[in-house]
Amino acid sequence: MKYGFVKAAAAAPVTAVANCNQNAQGIIELTTELAKKGTELILLPELCLTSCSCGDLFTQPHFIQACNNAIAHISKETATCDSIIVFGAPIENRNSLYNCAVVIYKGEIIGITPKRILNDMLGESRWFTSADNLPNDSHAIIAGKEIPFVKSGLFRTDSYSFGIEIGNEAAALTAPGANHAAAGATIILNPTAQRAVAGAHKETLRRIAEQSVRYKCGYIYAGIGWGESTSNATYPGYCAVAEGGEIIAESDCHIPAAHYTITEIDTEKCAKERKGDTCFARSTATTEIHIPQTTSNSTTLIRRFAAQPFIPNGYTLKEYCNEVFTIQAAALAKRLAYTGAKTCVIGISGGLDSTLALLVTAKACDIIGKPRNCITAVTMPGFGTSDRTYNNALTLMQALGTKIREISIKDACIQHFKDIEHDINNHDVTYENAQARERTQILMDIANQENGIVIGTGDLSELALGWATYNGDQMSMYGVNASVPKTLMQHMVRNIAGNETDEKVKNTLLDIVDTPISPELTPADNEGNIKQKTEDLVGPYELHDFFIYHFVRYGFAPEKIYLMATTAFNGRYDNATIKKWLTTFIRRFFTQQFKRSAMPDGAQVTCCALDPQSGWIMTSDTSYAVWMLNCESIE
Repeated sequence: MKYGFVKAAAAAPVTAVANCNQNAQGIIELTTELAKKGTELILLPELCLTSCSCGDLFTQPHFIQACNNAIAHISKETATCDSIIVFGAPIENRNSLYNCAVVIYKGEIIGITPKRILNDMLGESRWFTSADNLPNDSHAIIAGKEIPFVKSGLFRTDSYSFGIEIGNEAAALTAPGANHAAAGATIILNPTAQRAVAGAHKETLRRIAEQSVRYKCGYIYAGIGWGESTSNATYPGYCAVAEGGEIIAESDCHIPAAHYTITEIDTEKCAKERKGDTCFARSTATTEIHIPQTTSNSTTLIRRFAAQPFIPNGYTLKEYCNEVFTIQAAALAKRLAYTGAKTCVIGISGGLDSTLALLVTAKACDIIGKPRNCITAVTMPGFGTSDRTYNNALTLMQALGTKIREISIKDACIQHFKDIEHDINNHDVTYENAQARERTQILMDIANQENGIVIGTGDLSELALGWATYNGDQMSMYGVNASVPKTLMQHMVRNIAGNETDEKVKNTLLDIVDTPISPELTPADNEGNIKQKTEDLVGPYELHDFFIYHFVRYGFAPEKIYLMATTAFNGRYDNATIKKWLTTFIRRFFTQQFKRSAMPDGAQVTCCALDPQSGWIMTSDTSYAVWMLNCESIE
C-alpha cells in the first residue's frame, strides 16, 4: 500500500489433530480469502499445519513426510496470491526436528524460521530441537528444493521487513524479536500455540501491546484455536495486531470456525519512532532474504484512526487529564521556587487558555505552599470583550482567591491609535494586535512592580498556527500551556469542573468550555455576543490538532495526513473541507515559525512540543513549497 501502510492479517484456521492434508486445505482457503482482500502479509498459528497436540507422532518419519508434502501443496495452491503467507509446521533438518514458521510467497517456499527457545514446561524438547544448535547456513529439503533456515535473520520486501519469534519466545529474557527489531524489522510476527488459562488472556493483551512499544514496530499475533485437542488444554485462537502500544485489531477467543483479524500497520510511523534511538542503529541479523513483493498503490484503509490522538490509548480521559495538569503545575512550581518570584501575574480573559493557565498556577502555588493571593489575576476589557467572558473571568478569580485587578485597555489603545494615526474604525490587524500588545505590556509592567513573573496562556494549537500576536500574547516569562493542544484543554477544564464542589464555579468552568473560542479583538455584535470566532477564520481546532500530531510527531506528508483524517472524521467533515484546512495548516505552520523561534520557556507535557530548544527546530524562512505541492496533489 502507499504511505508506508502494510495490510496485514492474523488468522486462525480450524485444525484437525495430525491431519496435514485437511489442515493444509484450511490454510489455503483462509489465505486465499484474505489475499482477495488485498492482504500483503498473513500470519497463521504455530504448528497449525499439524496441530500442536500430535505428541509422539511428531517423531514418525511418515508423518513428517506428509507434512512436507502438505507444505508443497500449500505453496502450489497459493501461487496466484500476492500475499506473503507465514504458518507453523514441524520441519526436519540434519536428523533433528524443529518447530518452525514457514514463509511462502507466490508458489515459492522462501524460507523457514526455526524456534530457538523451547517451552520445556510443555515438554517441547521431547520432540523438537532448539535452533541454537543449527549452523547459520543450514537448509531443509522440501519438494526436492533446498529451503534456507533463517535462524536469526529477516525477510525483507521493497517496502517493509519482518522477523519471526515463535510462541513463548516472545516472553523470553532475550526474545528474538528484539534482535529482529534492532536489525530493522518494522513488523514482528508471533505465531503461537498458547493455552487458555483463566486470567492469562489479560496478560497476553498486555504483552502484545508492550512488544509493539518496546520494538517500535507492528506486532502480529496468531494463536491456534478451534479443532485443537482438548485432552489436557484448550486453545483460545486469539488473533491480534498491535502498533505503538495499542491493539489496533483483534478477534474474539474460542470461535468455533476459521477466523481472522485484518488491518493496516503503519511502517512509516514505526520507522519515524526509531530515528534517534541508537538501539536501532545497529544490525544484528545474520541473514536477510528478499521477497519480491510488489507494493500496491491502494489507499483504501480498513483501519480507523483516533480523531483526538493526543489522548493516548490505555488511559481513561480523567487519568490523562489529571496527569497533564499535575505535570504542568509541578513545572511551574519549580520555576517559581527557582526564581523566588513573589507573585504570578496572569491575564484572565474568561476564555479557555487563560482559565487553564490560572488553574495550573493556583495548583503550583499549593504545591510550594504559596498563598493563592500571591497570584495577581488581571482582566483587561477591550473593544471586543463580551459580558459572558468578563463575568466568567471575575467569577473564576474570586473563587480561586487570587488578587484581582481590572484594567481597561480602551483608552490606552485609543491614544495609541491617535499616536500612530490609525483609524479606530479600521478593524484590521493593527487594530487587533495593538490590543494584544497593550495587554502584554500591562502584565509585564505589573510583574516588575510586584517582583513577579508573567504566566503565559498560549497553547500548542495556537503556536502551531501562529495564532498569536508577536510580542503580544505570544510573549510571557513562562508558558504553562505551550504543549497542550486546544482539544485536550477542553477535556481538562471539563474534568476539573467535574471535580468541583462549588456549583457556581463548576457551571462557570463548563460555560467557559462551551464559549466560542475567540481573541475578542473586534467589537461584539448588536446583542453583545462574540462575533470574531477563531475557528471560522483558521478552521476547526480538532482538525488542526489532528494535523499537528501527525505532522510534528511523525513527519507524515500532507497526502497521508489527509487520508487518515478522512477516515478519522468520516461523516463530520467532507473531504474538501479537510483539504482546505490542511492546506491552511501547512501554510501557517511554516510562515509563523518566527513566533515559535522566540517563544518563552515552558515544560513539554504531551508528546508534541514546538519550543526551539528541544521541541521543533526549523528556521523562520524555510520554504514550504514541497509540502504545498503535496497538498495540491490531493484529489
